[in-house]
Amino acid sequence: MKKTAITCAAAILAVAIGQSAPYPGGVLLPRAEAAQSKLGDLTPFRDIAAEVAALVDKGDLPGAKTRIKDLETKWDEAEAGLKPRAAADWHTVDKAIDRALEAVRETNPDIAKCKKALADLLSVMDSVKA
Repeated sequence: MKKTAITCAAAILAVAIGQSAPYPGGVLLPRAEAAQSKLGDLTPFRDIAAEVAALVDKGDLPGAKTRIKDLETKWDEAEAGLKPRAAADWHTVDKAIDRALEAVRETNPDIAKCKKALADLLSVMDSVKA
């Protein structure tokens, strides 16, 4: 009981001074780690990015170009709900999406550049997912 009270008091104090955010188990996470889980479920966006990567792997650059438009559209539609949750994470993912869009949409896309941009995008999404 005493340990629980001390843990609760520490959590309240830490949140009050802005050093960390409480995790549902009563464990304190550094603020950066807590923010990483706030964007929510990126699975729908990641699934599209993975599909685009698979199309690039097959050499279907026209198909990849068409499918990546779906990612851009869905990401833009979700911005109002995602960005306020964790703006820094949102911007990180957004920039990675922009790089992938640019690579796939080049007049003469370079497959290696597309693969790298998409691999980087998937890595970024994995690093910020809840």
